[in-house]
Amino acid sequence: MGEIKSQWVDKQRKIDILAIMAQAKKNGITITLTCAMLMIERRRVNRWRSKQAQGLSLSNRKPGPRNPVHMLLSEERKAVLQMALEEKYADLSHRILTVTAWDLGIFFVSFSSVYRIMLSESLTSMRGSQRHHNGCSIPPVRKEITEANQRWCWDISYLLTYEKGLYLYLYMLMDEYSRKVIQWLVSWHQTSEKAKILIENGLINENILDLSEDERPEVVNDRGRQMKAKKIKNMFEDLKMPQLFARPRTPNDNPFVESLFGTVKRAPQYPSRFLDREEAVEYFNSYFQWYNKEHMHSGIDYVTPEQCHNGLRDSIVARRKENLRKQRCLRKEVNRLNQQNILTVHPDNLNVNLNNQIALCSVIKP
Repeated sequence: MGEIKSQWVDKQRKIDILAIMAQAKKNGITITLTCAMLMIERRRVNRWRSKQAQGLSLSNRKPGPRNPVHMLLSEERKAVLQMALEEKYADLSHRILTVTAWDLGIFFVSFSSVYRIMLSESLTSMRGSQRHHNGCSIPPVRKEITEANQRWCWDISYLLTYEKGLYLYLYMLMDEYSRKVIQWLVSWHQTSEKAKILIENGLINENILDLSEDERPEVVNDRGRQMKAKKIKNMFEDLKMPQLFARPRTPNDNPFVESLFGTVKRAPQYPSRFLDREEAVEYFNSYFQWYNKEHMHSGIDYVTPEQCHNGLRDSIVARRKENLRKQRCLRKEVNRLNQQNILTVHPDNLNVNLNNQIALCSVIKP
């Protein structure tokens, strides 16, 4: 246990120590000797025994008087909280806030008291409009999707140019199920007009307006001003397409498009900077053709986004599994015959045909 000196002992531990004392006393060991063995002062044990005998609680009380005469008034506490919550004082630390209040004659409270009041209300971190989100915001409710065009996600990303401070912007709309890039465009500006063009072209390409309202995809985006613009919201409301907003500073709420931006910018052939919009359009036209039709995507069982979008994923994966199964049977047959020394004596008798994705093994006897 170690020496119990100058340290707080919780209620349960006190009860355990007193139980040990009582048992030791029954066995003829004095309390003084038991205290020496446990390395605890006898007067503490006597105080605990006295409380236990009187039926009093062994819980530790907070040190100091229960109702100190110099305790803060409720009006002072309210004044501290009111000032701390004002936007113009949001950037001040608790010390600067306290000194400012002294000079303005708002309240006269010590630094430590102001800190404790602010800590009790979780105001010691960033306050005001630039504060971090509190972790209690609700993530978008994502229903289960089983095929393409049930959920879209879109976002905008910076593209570096050769002039410092001047950027191009890549708008990208993708299908979450198939990971296909449905529509994209490059612009010098971030505007809701460009975003509307992106969405409208995607609707036309996928013939979404021919679907019934309950079959149209929901759309996930973050909370940028382009996404929250009235014309974008009104467009989705008119089309009966639910618009889901990601939480502030929470990229995991819209992970697929964020991941795709990373894939785009980590590509070996990515130029990192663009001379102008025409150069960027030329590059991304080639890149997204490759991405949609040739890129084997790890998130969709290594089929291309185009194949997954067209509903071919399950058949391709099933065919691969069947070929693997057949090859495993072939391997077992070859190894079994090899163990029987048939192939060792006549190695030319093995005929394996995989050209048509059919595995055959025939052993021709001489």
